[in-house]
Amino acid sequence: MKFTLATLLFISSLSLCAQIEGKVKDTHNQPLPYVNIYLEDSYTGTTSNDEGNYSLEISERGNYTIVFQFLGYSTIKKEVAVSSFPYKLDVVLTESTISLDEVVISTAEDPAYRIIRETIAKRKENLDKISAYKADFYSRGIWRVDSVPKKILGQEVGDFDGALDSTRTGIIYLSETISHIAYKKPNSFKETIIASKVSGNDNGFSFNSAQDANFSFYENTVDLNAQIVSPIASNALSYYRYKLDGVFYEGSKLINKIKVTPKRPNDRIWEGTIYIVEDDWQLYGLDLKTTGVAIQVPFVKDLIFKQNFKFDITENTWVKISQTIDFSFGFLGFNGDGRFIAVYSNYDFTPVFEGKTFSNEVLYFEPEANKKDNLFWEGKRPVQLTEEETNDYIKKDSIQELRKSKTYLDSVDAKNNRFTLLSPLTGYTYNNTFEKWELGYKAPLPGINFNTVQGWNGNAGLTFFTWYDENRAQWLYVQANANYSVAEDRLRWQGTLTKRFNRFNRLQLSAFGGSEVRQFNSSNPISPFINSIATLFFERNYMKVYELTYGGVSWYQELFNGVRSSLSVSYQNRKPLFNKSNQVIFPQDDIQYTSNNPLHPNDDTTAAFDEHDVIKTNFSTRISFAQKYMTYPDGKFNYGDSKYPVLTLEVENAIGASDADYNFTQLRARINQEVKLGTIGEFSYNLKGGTFFNADNISFVDYQHFQGNQTRVGTSGRYTNVFNLLPYYTLSTNNHYFEAHAEHNFKGWVLNKVPGINQLGFNMVVGGHYLSTHDNKPYGELSIGIDQLGWGKYRLLRLDYVQSYFQGETKGAFIFGLKFLNLFE
Repeated sequence: MKFTLATLLFISSLSLCAQIEGKVKDTHNQPLPYVNIYLEDSYTGTTSNDEGNYSLEISERGNYTIVFQFLGYSTIKKEVAVSSFPYKLDVVLTESTISLDEVVISTAEDPAYRIIRETIAKRKENLDKISAYKADFYSRGIWRVDSVPKKILGQEVGDFDGALDSTRTGIIYLSETISHIAYKKPNSFKETIIASKVSGNDNGFSFNSAQDANFSFYENTVDLNAQIVSPIASNALSYYRYKLDGVFYEGSKLINKIKVTPKRPNDRIWEGTIYIVEDDWQLYGLDLKTTGVAIQVPFVKDLIFKQNFKFDITENTWVKISQTIDFSFGFLGFNGDGRFIAVYSNYDFTPVFEGKTFSNEVLYFEPEANKKDNLFWEGKRPVQLTEEETNDYIKKDSIQELRKSKTYLDSVDAKNNRFTLLSPLTGYTYNNTFEKWELGYKAPLPGINFNTVQGWNGNAGLTFFTWYDENRAQWLYVQANANYSVAEDRLRWQGTLTKRFNRFNRLQLSAFGGSEVRQFNSSNPISPFINSIATLFFERNYMKVYELTYGGVSWYQELFNGVRSSLSVSYQNRKPLFNKSNQVIFPQDDIQYTSNNPLHPNDDTTAAFDEHDVIKTNFSTRISFAQKYMTYPDGKFNYGDSKYPVLTLEVENAIGASDADYNFTQLRARINQEVKLGTIGEFSYNLKGGTFFNADNISFVDYQHFQGNQTRVGTSGRYTNVFNLLPYYTLSTNNHYFEAHAEHNFKGWVLNKVPGINQLGFNMVVGGHYLSTHDNKPYGELSIGIDQLGWGKYRLLRLDYVQSYFQGETKGAFIFGLKFLNLFE
């Protein structure tokens, strides 16, 4: 019944629209997708779909001149007298007549280079030509898969809520947005989404946005995870070769068709064709391709950009009216492709902005934006749906209510809730999706590890999660965990209860308590997995721990845009621990386990501190200056990318200690940032400092400990919070301190210029690290390394050579970066 009703609504809506419709083909009777179609001397327009079909909305009957424009084909104009609707107009486009007769060919240099130099010279002027505008924006995104495995790493993949058919193929994402956008030079931008549609989810919100589609090739680089050099960048001649492939006329304008090829294939570059208007030295269009290797997203195969521009007589400039981005991907058995379409219309280059038009809010969803019906979409959608897309909407909308029903959700849960023989070791989750809750069992595997205090130990626990709305903006999470250590024959319990109230200010309250074994450095500088290997195989027990019994509460909230604060208050009992196990797989005569006392590694009887009770408070504020954000009906989402650093301030207090000497106050500050530097890579830094008050005799637990590393193994993708050759507790302090970390990833800017090596896709990384404390001379490190090591799509390795400098001594070592190790934690 629902399928029939949806179909009738869809078909009947077609006849209610005032429109000119038809199909665009080439001379071989093949449909032409993404042809720009618009009323002459206006921005009222549309674009043909994958099947060449189009629908141009007009307001009333009358005489019109319709322009059909497509890269590589001659632009044509059709004069029509519309007396009834819908008005049928099919068009055949012929390939552009490419000629070089008017070009003087030089044997010394291809004439394309003159054109490119002229265009580069006017790049900045063209970039800044339009100082302000308003426009309408339409976007459609689609992801298809043509092969999806049933399981990955033993886990069921499922059918993506009915998206996959019996052959494991189908559309897994289809969505549209219609919005109003506003821009003011230099970087003020605002998008208001008036309609959003997600196939199969009438409560969903599209992630297509004008901000994410805002790519300008007049910029030196195009940001696609990596910075890809534009063919008309100021330094483009160092990256590309050019060849004039022909010229043709668009009215009185001479258009140059130029082939672009990279000088070095593995640079961050494009390949394809650009069209440049003679004398204007502006883009008429482009058709360019890059690869997943270039953008450093290995699962992406190809990424193809097409942009089309229209001449605006009033502004005397060429304005972007459409953009398509095609991509293909493959990873872990998933293979597929997708496309994002963007259409710009109704430009206003003399806009009047209200005082509150521009702010840090760059995107806003109007209320009920995701509740528009088919009649609305058929009247507003500038690019017709293809038959495949229409069927996907109809199919998924028809089964949407079914998939929300208790009967269906219970049947899916029954399948997923099956308990197997391995569940006690690998874990188990029981779902009741209709009632919005799930109960989980956390199994010992793969978390079993070894240390000299607990011996072999492992965790098992229960979790309960319930949510109160379809998009899980509000939820409650309860967790209980037990840890058993063989050497101590001891069972310890911990638990947390957390409630999140909304997605706008992320208000979150927690209560927690229990007993556990913790590292002296609460940042956990050594992972249990790596420590187990170092201990059992190399007799290096670097991890130093104590017992913490605690209970407390915490609060977290974004007070206002860009300022997030948290406060925790807890009672704590700290107790020293001693080695209980001397087990080793490969014993070495000249090495033996050190004690669990980080202050006296050779003393097995003295504790690093006395057992005590204390009340700890910690208040933290994180300030993201000029934080840009998006407002959805169910929440606020911050943009992580900012041109300003992030400042974090903390106050830590210990009061009411059973030993008065253990009371203290510490102030901490941190400033960090990642800076994109175009073609030469990304620079990141992290500066931290702090000081103690009334802390002369505090517990060693509360010292400021620094992120050292003695294992020669790195576990993070970026080393801006670690000293890779510093012993874990050698420079711990209860006085003032300052540390600085900086790292620059050249993103291929260096290695891609080295013959042979440039075929491997590696990145050179250099870094520097500095630590100064009140009690010691400064400690420093310099490093040089290679990132993106691996094979094919699997680039999870890194290798660095690090040199340290401390008290007149210099040491060097290789650090092996294993970025996948967090899978074992």
